[in-house]
Amino acid sequence: MSSLQQIIRTAVRPAVRALSTSAKPKSEEQNASSNGFCFELNETQKEIQSLARKFGREEIMPVAAQYDKSGEFPWPIFKKAWSLGLVNGHIPAHCGGLEQGVFDGCLVVEELAYACSGIQVAIEGTSLGQTPVVIAGTKEQQKKYLGRLIEEPLIAAYCVSEPGAGSDVNGVKTKAVKKGDEWILNGQKMWITGGGVANWYFVLARTNPDPKAPASKAFTGFIVEKDWPGVVPGRKEMNMGQRASDTRGITFEDVRIPKENVLLGEGAGFKIAMGAFDKTRPPVGAGATGVAQRCLDEASKYALERKTFGVPIAQHQAVAFMLADMAIGVETARLAWMKSAWEVDNGKRNTYMASIAKCHAGDIANKCASDAVQIFGGAGFNSEYPVEKLMRDAKIYQIYEGTAQIQRLIISREIVEKAKAGN
Repeated sequence: MSSLQQIIRTAVRPAVRALSTSAKPKSEEQNASSNGFCFELNETQKEIQSLARKFGREEIMPVAAQYDKSGEFPWPIFKKAWSLGLVNGHIPAHCGGLEQGVFDGCLVVEELAYACSGIQVAIEGTSLGQTPVVIAGTKEQQKKYLGRLIEEPLIAAYCVSEPGAGSDVNGVKTKAVKKGDEWILNGQKMWITGGGVANWYFVLARTNPDPKAPASKAFTGFIVEKDWPGVVPGRKEMNMGQRASDTRGITFEDVRIPKENVLLGEGAGFKIAMGAFDKTRPPVGAGATGVAQRCLDEASKYALERKTFGVPIAQHQAVAFMLADMAIGVETARLAWMKSAWEVDNGKRNTYMASIAKCHAGDIANKCASDAVQIFGGAGFNSEYPVEKLMRDAKIYQIYEGTAQIQRLIISREIVEKAKAGN
């Protein structure tokens, strides 16, 4: 199996980080004067997608049920994905990374989530922890912390949510107090993806003691190493779905952070944390799309095998229309994540489209999973069939990285602001 590094480095030209790509190489002038969107991946992107698909089908799918039952972290799968370059693709070149765009990363995410979204999150969840350092770290910070992820199969985690603060980031209670050239960190984080297996964390903490301070000035982002004194990961949470992903609470007790581990500057934490979502919500939408596509494929196959009243149930209009609605959802969810990824890769502010992609794809994954279980009937309610797991795995897409309700709040605010501006 070729590695992603080989695909990228042997390409005739770099992968165009855009939805509008052409099957044939063109000059920049030709691309600029094209007649509109082209929805075909370029050759490099096709190879990336093929590699991820092959890995998902051959390495992940056969063991997905096993890891779902055991709840173990899939280290053997993660290490193989790392060796193939399916992890850390967006890390800057000066750190040894491929410096891929969000779009190409989403191609990988969708294929891995199709095989098992729990294992996909275990593999790709490290990107969320890394993104604040990618967008706001100094070259020295990037070289130290992103570079080590290239050198060996290690994981980073994103520590923002708390027992009493999820969507309401302004409710974060974890505090850091400056003492000389250090910061002293105290508090508790919750629902941290990769919390027990990470090598280091991005941690958001309140550094302005004034309770009335605006979020834009109240918080600071820190890089915190897991093995520092006072860092205490909690027990692994056994969740409804995506059980192969390691989710834990993390307690910080008088953790001493050197000043060089502050990201961007004191008070810049909220901006960094929110900025990361513009790059990480498109992949969440891609993951949800992968789950939805798997639901459609499993339901379609079963609908041809299962017979009632002498014919396959796919011939009954009630079932056929369910499959059609699932297909409509899958295709529109894919277009949404593609556009949101295209925007951010092309330097456009994609907050609006990223929220649409994340929200729409999450809702579609849940509807497709529910419909797939319905098409399977009694068998769909049984854990021996794949759609039961897909339904459990799908639910979290409406919750993590901003609930479906928060996404609608973001989208509605963007609409109102555009209306006020007369756009």
